[in-house]
Amino acid sequence: MVHHRRGLRRLLKDDDLLTQIDDNWRDAALSGKRRAMLTYAVKLTHTPGDMVRDDVEVLRSAGFSDRDILDIAEVVAYYAYVNRIADGLGVEVEDSHPAGSTGNTG
Repeated sequence: MVHHRRGLRRLLKDDDLLTQIDDNWRDAALSGKRRAMLTYAVKLTHTPGDMVRDDVEVLRSAGFSDRDILDIAEVVAYYAYVNRIADGLGVEVEDSHPAGSTGNTG
């Protein structure tokens, strides 16, 4: 998932946190809000049939709006879809940037 890591690196702008997330996001120095979002995303990815209303309520309690929750669910579902299509077709990730590059030139 090299391409996803690069996108996350650009968003976080924190290489130490990115390394923590890479190693084990559950042990990373994340806010409660981010931790709630990732817990939801992992459950939706791995066991979508087990999702219940309480999963959404946890996100609301963490401070996410209904629109935020919809966005989270859509992004998780989109990544699952795209990854399954790419994996199913044997698509190889094109390495257009060196692993350490953020794409910035200045």
